Amino acid sequence: MYGPDQDNYIVSHIIHLMEILQKSQLDMDHLTDGAGQETFLSLLDSQDVRTAYEIVRFMDEMPGGFLIYYADEKEQIVYANRATLHIFQCRTMAEFREFTGNSFRGMVHPEDLDAVEQSISKQITGSQFDFDYVEYRSIRRDGAIRWIEDYGHFVHSEFFRDIFYVFISDATEKHNRQIAEKESLIQASQMEKQKFQDLIQKYDKEKALINREYLRRLEVIQGLSVNYESIFYADAAQDQIMPYRLSVRCRALFGEDFQVYKFSLFMLRYINAWVHPEDQDLLRKVTSLDYIQEKLSGSQTFYVNFRVASGGEVQYLQLRIVNVGKPGQVSQIVMGFRRVDEELQREMEQKQMLAEALDNATQAINAKNTFLSNMSHDIRTPLNAIFGFATLAKQNCQDPEAVYGYLERIETASRQLLDLVNKVLELSQTESGQVQVVEAPCDLCNTIEEVFSFLKPQTEDKGISFSLDCSGVSHKMVYCDQEKLKQLTLYLANNAVTYTKPGGKVSIVLTQRENLPNQYAVFQLAVEDTGIGISAEFLNRIFEPFTREKNTTLSGIHGIGLGLTIAKSIVDMMGGAIDVKSVVGKGSTFTVTLRLRLLLENLSAHEGSTCERREIPIPKEGGRNILLVEDNAINLEIETEILQELGFTIETAVNGRIAVEKVAESKPGEFDVILMDIQMPVMDGWQAAEEIRKLENPELANIPIIALSANVFERDVKKSIESGMNAHLPKPLDVAMLMDTIEKITEK
Repeated sequence: MYGPDQDNYIVSHIIHLMEILQKSQLDMDHLTDGAGQETFLSLLDSQDVRTAYEIVRFMDEMPGGFLIYYADEKEQIVYANRATLHIFQCRTMAEFREFTGNSFRGMVHPEDLDAVEQSISKQITGSQFDFDYVEYRSIRRDGAIRWIEDYGHFVHSEFFRDIFYVFISDATEKHNRQIAEKESLIQASQMEKQKFQDLIQKYDKEKALINREYLRRLEVIQGLSVNYESIFYADAAQDQIMPYRLSVRCRALFGEDFQVYKFSLFMLRYINAWVHPEDQDLLRKVTSLDYIQEKLSGSQTFYVNFRVASGGEVQYLQLRIVNVGKPGQVSQIVMGFRRVDEELQREMEQKQMLAEALDNATQAINAKNTFLSNMSHDIRTPLNAIFGFATLAKQNCQDPEAVYGYLERIETASRQLLDLVNKVLELSQTESGQVQVVEAPCDLCNTIEEVFSFLKPQTEDKGISFSLDCSGVSHKMVYCDQEKLKQLTLYLANNAVTYTKPGGKVSIVLTQRENLPNQYAVFQLAVEDTGIGISAEFLNRIFEPFTREKNTTLSGIHGIGLGLTIAKSIVDMMGGAIDVKSVVGKGSTFTVTLRLRLLLENLSAHEGSTCERREIPIPKEGGRNILLVEDNAINLEIETEILQELGFTIETAVNGRIAVEKVAESKPGEFDVILMDIQMPVMDGWQAAEEIRKLENPELANIPIIALSANVFERDVKKSIESGMNAHLPKPLDVAMLMDTIEKITEK
């Protein structure tokens, strides 16, 4: 394990070498000239001196700055490597000592010195491992101010004076880049959302790189990395290896004195004792001296991952080998062993995520292709009918009865096409989260009866027995979203009717299962049929969009497989659950369970309501006057003809601005109702409605306005009401619905 002994070992050798040089009246600069080398070489007979010299050479080859200074008031510099001299633009150690006053204090900008000293003292006091990290400015020899990153370690020893050894680097470019990045991010806040997110991601990546660099330097402070459980210096030419840090696995080979060992023998014993049998040949190959020299001749470093067996557990290690000798000569190397279990685990997880993403993308592509194929077929089928019967109608103009039959079929095909479009839009709106549940007083039985009455004629024409049972409901007045409940029931019941053959049965049963605290109760809506049934394999996918067990061609039934998907979405929005049971050839049962709040007041008006539809109200002689606002010439012609046939007097406007002008210039009573399109040039329908409501004459400002638009999303209806309109009806024009709405709003 790593401890202070290793620090003492390295630092003591460097200090020992400095003392020898001082006694010999030599400095580090003298080692590069002939006379100095001659004197120093005479000292290399001592193993300690040789070891210290190799350590200093190793430190001089490091890419970052490294220095040692005494931890006293003067903070005298003991040693600085070449990279440190380069940072301060000093050519020699003597020049560096003179420039800094041979003190750490001379390296720090005067304005930063007090704060730096206080920060180091505070960090050392509160650090378990006596580490500190500071940033400060320095004045370089040429007068330039540079930012310095300082990673320091305080060492207290009984054998020599207290010292700091420090790793430094010139961080000016990084400091300026961080400032520029922050300014760029502030400016980017005004950009589009996607661009902003891209910049954030880029910043996060660079920040992650900075963090990794910070961690790497901390690792170096602890002996070239806390993650490296073993670190060795080896001389390939001499086949020798010397430890700087030892793991439990390696300590038994070297003992406590960290003596020099034969490199080839150490690797042989290590591989045989610890390396997984399947990886032993690999490690023998990459740690052979010939292989190391070959690899490092073209690169400064290389690594290999392998497995070891530890206490019955398999661990992943990485061996990294670095050439720290002279360029072009592979002799001195540093070897580090570290655990990489987490990195490999993350890599495997990323591969799994990529595989899942690819699988999801493939499924999405297949689903899209299936959807487009079904959509193409199911759109072209009614379109083919429309074009075909239109052609037949033209060819049989002299036969009114035949033409009427063709028109009836054209209308049926058109409604199929409209139903398809509505379902696709409704699903899109639901998935976008734009649909909200609105709780209001609701008569459960009457709501279900409306759906029953709507589908009853269809079941009679098809020869299906159709029944409704609400006898199991004791509290039919509740708070819920009536429209969504009606829509849910319609999708389930219509699905049952569609897939039930003539002579079959379809039943709707509404029951109250149990009463809950706080005036809530559980209700179940069951729709059962004796239709064709659903296979067990398809039941798991029945609520997925655009999925059908058999497409239109195979089943002979029109549809794209969205009704049950929308029904499931409505159930989820209402906080309920839906279950389906089915047997092929015998039928299916869909059961919806909802938790609803009871409305306990006596609402006789609700109980006496009926779901029977009134006849279309036709205006009396003289008719009602309508201002029809529509920019599309074809729609304007169709709507005008239909309304005039019903006895209305029509005035037209082709945009909202003209409509506002006509209303403002009219007399009270000249227009009874305004039918307003939404999307129009010059001024849209919402703006026109707001302008009409602002007119000074209250009789003109309060003329009923009905939106008549292809914009049918919930947000569109809400905006129409907020702009002052009385109602919002969808296109294509439903004459019965329009007449019913006109009658309601004009009676108020």
